[in-house]
Amino acid sequence: MADPSSTEEPPPKYVKLISATGTEVYCERSVAIAGSETMAAMLTSTMREAEENVIRFPDISGPILEKVVQYMYYKNQNSNSTGRLPEFDIKPEIALELLVAANYLNC
Repeated sequence: MADPSSTEEPPPKYVKLISATGTEVYCERSVAIAGSETMAAMLTSTMREAEENVIRFPDISGPILEKVVQYMYYKNQNSNSTGRLPEFDIKPEIALELLVAANYLNC
């Protein structure tokens, strides 16, 4: 049973991700933590990002950050699948930038 005098609150359900272009994308914390080793390190530590529940990505554009979040949800939804996975569409013109972002984020 939880101590009613405890002031510690559970972490918020969503984390705000901010791109280099100022685009704000909200993602469930659990999806961000499971989908990216980099975000997991930031959100499960005593880093400022964990306290503020905001992660800024000065080198990732808005459209790329949105696609990364889409992929993390895709990965989360299909992680226990035993059959053929549905295709995750990536346009060729963003493939290289997306690969660089995915490498940085370890997702």
